[in-house]
Amino acid sequence: MLVSIRYFAAVREAANTSQESIDLPDGASVADALTALTTLHPAVANHLAAAMVMVNRAYVGKDTVLHAGDELALIPPVSGGAPKRFVVQPEPLDVRAVEALVDDPGTGAVVTFIGRVRDVARGQDVVSLDYEAYPEAAEEMMAQIATEIAATWGIENVAIAHRTGLLGVGEASVVIAVSSPHRAEAFAACQYAIERLKEIVPVWKKEQYRDGAVWIGSEAQYQREIGR
Repeated sequence: MLVSIRYFAAVREAANTSQESIDLPDGASVADALTALTTLHPAVANHLAAAMVMVNRAYVGKDTVLHAGDELALIPPVSGGAPKRFVVQPEPLDVRAVEALVDDPGTGAVVTFIGRVRDVARGQDVVSLDYEAYPEAAEEMMAQIATEIAATWGIENVAIAHRTGLLGVGEASVVIAVSSPHRAEAFAACQYAIERLKEIVPVWKKEQYRDGAVWIGSEAQYQREIGR
């Protein structure tokens, strides 16, 4: 099957082309395509560790199965630097992009946790959640969680992304991805990450109800806001 390949910036220079098509066996994965590309263009191999992969303009992991006519793009680090594994952002979260940050052919398991806004909490109908954060400190605390995970389970591949701002029901507020050689450790580390995040990461949420709102964590001392 033919798959279209696109290269950009330093990767384009290493491949000495911006676009080409390669013939892959049916059922080939992104990892298979990357192996084929490094055979065609050995200099590209030097850029793969820092590059992310898009298929049909969406970030994917290396185990993604390709189909005839797919467009695979190698995305080198953007001008702001290498992709960050720990980020707080107002933009919607891309689950596949977070997973791609921990993709590693040496691991046999990837566990992803997605925290979403639910429509009922504390017996109230939830309209939305409003998240506020101290972004710089929050990202440092996320990195600390990853350090604790590495010390406990020997896992180095951890990525955490958290939303800020007003989120509607069903939207993802946090994505945690962990990859490790074995699934048991990946599950344990992922659960540890979300529980630890709620303890030390400076992110706050305000639940918006139909008749008021409350900052979560302050239930024992808040004065409920009615009609605001």
